[in-house]
Amino acid sequence: MPLSTTQKQDIIKEYQTASGDTGSPEVQIALLTKRIGRLADHLKEHAHDVHSRRGLLSMIAKRRRLINFLKKVDESRALEILKKIGMKD
Repeated sequence: MPLSTTQKQDIIKEYQTASGDTGSPEVQIALLTKRIGRLADHLKEHAHDVHSRRGLLSMIAKRRRLINFLKKVDESRALEILKKIGMKD
């Protein structure tokens, strides 16, 4: 379930911290959140797709690690991104 190039660019523009920023934790968390949402919708329709479920769990774990890293570095940035993507702490 890859994101299209235009969707990726829109997400990057919305969450980047500086111009040309594509790898900050904020951008990575936002991209993972979008992919997680799409994959969750897929799994609602295809409940027995075990391989996609494993990928979903690994993406969720990666997003959690990025959020924890961001909390260690700058807690205000972490809380801001969580609010923007609609997650609770």
